[in-house]
Amino acid sequence: MAEDIFDSALNLEESHLQQGYNEGYADGLKLGKQEGVEVGLKLGFQSGEELGFYRGCIDLWNSVISISPKCHSARVLKMIKRMDELLDKYPILDPETESVQDLMDNLRLKFRAVCASMSIKLEYDGYPKSSEQIEF
Repeated sequence: MAEDIFDSALNLEESHLQQGYNEGYADGLKLGKQEGVEVGLKLGFQSGEELGFYRGCIDLWNSVISISPKCHSARVLKMIKRMDELLDKYPILDPETESVQDLMDNLRLKFRAVCASMSIKLEYDGYPKSSEQIEF
């Protein structure tokens, strides 16, 4: 009879441990998902901002080229076109594609090559901080 009392006490402790583990796991899973969403939004915004910067540069360069087609060498024109193609290939709606980082690295490389070929000093540094904003 004494053994039954101790067995129930041991089972009670074990059931509380299991219940605590289950509750902690559920809370951790919930918080992990929330943090994942926040990090994903931040990284997605940063990527979109950088892609938009490159798109703006390409559109500007293409506008200049349409006005004055001979203003740049055939090599520069080819690099701008290649950069445009890389942007079009970027899987915006499928960011978990394995090639995303390679495409972004190639875009950055092409951008630096185009800038160097045109002898311009232009770089993407992300969104300007309040202390760096240009005042008009």
